[in-house]
Amino acid sequence: MHIVVLGGGFVGSAVVRDLAESGYRVTLADRDPTALKRAEAITGGAVALLEADLSEPSALASAVADATLVVGAVPGFMGFETVRGVLEAGKAVVDICFFPEDAFELDGLARGAGVPCLVDCGVAPGISNLILGRHEADMDETTRFACYVGGLPVERGWPFEYKASFSPTDIIEEYLRPARLRIDGREVVRPALSEVEAVDIPGLGTLEAFNTDGLRSLLRTSSTPTLIEKTMRYPGHADRMRMLRDIGFLSREVIETTSGAVRPRDLAERLLFEAWKYGEGEADLTVMRIEVDGVEEGAPVRHVYEMLDRYDPVTDTSSMARTTGYACTAIVHLVASELWTDAGVAPLEMVGRRADCFDAALAHLAERDVRFDHSVEML
Repeated sequence: MHIVVLGGGFVGSAVVRDLAESGYRVTLADRDPTALKRAEAITGGAVALLEADLSEPSALASAVADATLVVGAVPGFMGFETVRGVLEAGKAVVDICFFPEDAFELDGLARGAGVPCLVDCGVAPGISNLILGRHEADMDETTRFACYVGGLPVERGWPFEYKASFSPTDIIEEYLRPARLRIDGREVVRPALSEVEAVDIPGLGTLEAFNTDGLRSLLRTSSTPTLIEKTMRYPGHADRMRMLRDIGFLSREVIETTSGAVRPRDLAERLLFEAWKYGEGEADLTVMRIEVDGVEEGAPVRHVYEMLDRYDPVTDTSSMARTTGYACTAIVHLVASELWTDAGVAPLEMVGRRADCFDAALAHLAERDVRFDHSVEML
């Protein structure tokens, strides 16, 4: 089994190390020599390194030519075309990119190649979808799904009380893009950062949660009539970001100033990148709460899954890289072990409908100390 990982960012590096430690033959492809050197250092030289500009179709085809399985971990704006190129090469793919295009447009290509194409294989979307898929298959009826998730610094600092574990550009898009939800069987659209509510997290305290657009494939594949996804931050963050958004600091429109034309978004990204940057060894955490309401044996119940993960100082791996990366390698293992062999595009709610796949994925995470506490409440 030769696995080629495309992209060596912080999450890609965690994927590479975990796969190498699991005994797979791994190649990392990235155009950034610094990313390749980091991967070489954290794996002790156990992976092959390939410097390649993956935005070039010929370079991508060459990178995956000898692969049994490919992991996509490139930036979101490259994700769709990268997955397309992997499928055109006839290779199975497990992808963690949050790309805006509809992954199901590649279903025919994956089926024609006879290979699995598993998408959105992170935490949320990802493990959250896996959980809903399991309960939609197992319960008499599901009536409501709510996902609350966030990545946060352990140390809270004014004014944002936030640091970014991935690109500030993607964070800003999350705060601008209208949130698509489903309420009582009807798809609705809410502004991002809206409908703020308090959520109590055991072991952490009270966070705020607000609407963001993260349901993605669930709006197409799920039969549950109410679907909600909210991002969690320390209280007060949503107000500050709404202020920047509403007065135009996040706008892409060019405006004239006394020193010339400027696009506010460019300036905001530059300043926020510095304000939100983690320092070396600075600890982060990832928090998630999943609620699935429905009926079991004629009784209304709520299944609750809670996860609170923290930075690993031993391996110097951020919590966001751990949780996202190990969610990805859990799905890689399903394909490599031939638990999942279905050709075509499949988000993780489809995988979660199979109990053996669901159990194997959560066991994989638990072995790496990413654990979900599961409880059941009578409603």
